[in-house]
Amino acid sequence: MTQDELKQAVAQAAADYVAQHAPAGSIIGVGTGSTANFFIDALAPLKDKYQGAVASSEATRIRLESHGIRVLDLNEVDDIPVYVDGADEIDSGLNMIKGGGGALTREKIVAAVARTFVCIADRSKLVGTMGKFPLPVEVIPMASAHVARQLTKLGGTPVQRAGFVTDNGNLILDVHGLAITDPKGLETQINQIAGVVTNGLFALRPANLLLLGTAEGVKSIG
Repeated sequence: MTQDELKQAVAQAAADYVAQHAPAGSIIGVGTGSTANFFIDALAPLKDKYQGAVASSEATRIRLESHGIRVLDLNEVDDIPVYVDGADEIDSGLNMIKGGGGALTREKIVAAVARTFVCIADRSKLVGTMGKFPLPVEVIPMASAHVARQLTKLGGTPVQRAGFVTDNGNLILDVHGLAITDPKGLETQINQIAGVVTNGLFALRPANLLLLGTAEGVKSIG
């Protein structure tokens, strides 16, 4: 199976999970990225069952609306039974690196509201130790040099993402060269640096379920 076929398979499995576990009339949280886009396409036939969706990025909002799915502001929503999103890396503890698409802050906020976080990924994203994929850190523009110096002290090599501004008007520093053996500790440590909005480690709020696309089919972990 190609990588896109694996993504389509896990996206359909996630839509099936939503159909089984999210009550009719509820609101679904939807992530950002290529795998999440496949999920949006798979969710479209169910749109009349649900009140709508909360989008983690403008790109996701546009894709949802193109399918006729109503998009709600998170401030209007009290409860999200299921949030579905991809990951750039995920370990056996269901800790993740996210933010390759630059939507990490909004993704983290939606995940915080959701009761169940379902990660959808192909087999290549499951790793023993995270850090080969550069860790995104969203920063206030005036603090980028300060934050970069502090990230260097942590053993990483931060590189500002060229020509990119987040939906929140901030910059992304991609931190290379980390071997993340304590994801919860590192997530907390980086978030305490003045000028950091948040970082792409999802360890304090990891996934509850991983739907993993493999050549043998979709595996459920968690």
